[in-house]
Amino acid sequence: MDAFFASVEQLDNPSLKGKPVAVGGSRERGVVAAASYEARKFGVRSAQASVVSARLCPELIFVRPRFERYKEISNTIRGIFLEYTDLVEPLSLDEAFLDVTRNHRALPSATLIAEEIRNRIFQETGLTASAGVSVNKFVAKVASDMHKPNGLTLIPPDKVDEFTAQLKIEKFFGIGKVTAEKMKSLGIHTGADLRTFTRPELVRLFGKSGRYYFDISRGIDNRAVKPNRSRKSVGAETTFNQDSDDLNELKDVIANLSDTVHRRMQQGNHFGRTISIKIRYSDFQTFNRSKSLEDFINDKELIRSIAEELLEAHPREQAIRLLGVTVSNLNIPESLESHGQLTMRF
Repeated sequence: MDAFFASVEQLDNPSLKGKPVAVGGSRERGVVAAASYEARKFGVRSAQASVVSARLCPELIFVRPRFERYKEISNTIRGIFLEYTDLVEPLSLDEAFLDVTRNHRALPSATLIAEEIRNRIFQETGLTASAGVSVNKFVAKVASDMHKPNGLTLIPPDKVDEFTAQLKIEKFFGIGKVTAEKMKSLGIHTGADLRTFTRPELVRLFGKSGRYYFDISRGIDNRAVKPNRSRKSVGAETTFNQDSDDLNELKDVIANLSDTVHRRMQQGNHFGRTISIKIRYSDFQTFNRSKSLEDFINDKELIRSIAEELLEAHPREQAIRLLGVTVSNLNIPESLESHGQLTMRF
């Protein structure tokens, strides 16, 4: 995601759009957790002392972080990922690796999948995302940072060697500031420079990490994309532009959310036993209500009717800001095992 925390704040508060924003800290103390692109032009960066950021950008606007909101949007994005592949390895709330060699849409082009996902993220959240597409995790990760914000960078197999050779050492994923300075002192400024050292030499200079540096300088990374955990639920939620207490309108939203949940369940061939709704009022009080069934189900109308039942049974004391529908207690079929290397167009 592009400047995720700051972009969420600008999305939820239109008065912040186009302005330099820092999430976290204050003018007097603390540390910046994230900075908008407008703030970055002044040199404001994450993990920077707030007083330094304020000095670099006198017009900088500090806002308190809202991690529950960031996680809410992150879960929506994760749901989109899982419509394309079960092989999703999150790095943080705003970043993940996806292996799309086998994908639920049977699409032959990794670039097309990345573009579809970026468009879906924008349509469902209003936020932009950047993607890197390549043959392994290392090259894809570096590529994802090449044309931010809202960019897509493809490094096809026949360009990997050239790409890593000309790459500046500070751009290598896994090489921090201290290590980069040490490498520069040794005359290592690019991937091509790094390749002039043997594996034993790099191990002697940098310890076990030397083996990793030897490989990535040549674009070699055999690490698999490993999901952190099996999926436990399938859900969807939406935040209203205007709070609502109109039951018919709320039922329409429940129907749309149920349709989205059902579609996502079909993509993953999931069945579930527990249907839940999430209700957040205008004052940000949040309630969850659920109903469990004896059998596993994957039926859109049944999901919708139970979600409506839960909504009607919950006392609506004020206007509602957010509604969500989730199916959990999943019976997840085992993923198909790969039977050899597949070929995919980039």
